[in-house]
Amino acid sequence: MANIGRPPCDEGVVRASRASAPCTRAAAPWVLAATIIGSAMAFIDGTVVNVALPQIQERLGATAVDAQWIVAAYALFLAALILVGGSLGDHYGRRRIFLVGVGIFTVASVACALALTPGQLIAARAVARRTELETAPA
Repeated sequence: MANIGRPPCDEGVVRASRASAPCTRAAAPWVLAATIIGSAMAFIDGTVVNVALPQIQERLGATAVDAQWIVAAYALFLAALILVGGSLGDHYGRRRIFLVGVGIFTVASVACALALTPGQLIAARAVARRTELETAPA
C-alpha cells in the first residue's frame, strides 16, 4: 500500500533523537528471561483453567453459568484494563510495574488455589488477569 501524504511521524524528531539501549549487554539475557517467564505465566494461567474446568465445577459446585464466568472474567478484565497497564508502565517505569504485577499476580493465583466458592474463584481470576496485563512485556 502506498503512503499518501506525509508519514505519521515527524522525520526531524526521529533523526534528531539518539536512541539509547534500554539495558546493558550484561542485563540483556536477564531481561529476556524475565520476559519469557512473564509471558509463560500468562499463557499457563490462561490455559490451565480450560483443562481443569470439569474438576473445578465438581469440587466447587459451580453451575454452568459460574463456569462461564470463571473463564470469561479473565478475558473481560484483560480487555478492560490493558491500556491502563501500558499507561502505568509508561508513567512509573516498565520494570517497577512488571515487578508489582508479578507480585499481585502471585497473590491472586494463591487466592485462586484457596478459593472455596465459585464467586471467590471468579474474583481472584479477575484480579490475576488484571495484574497479568501489567506483567506482559511492552
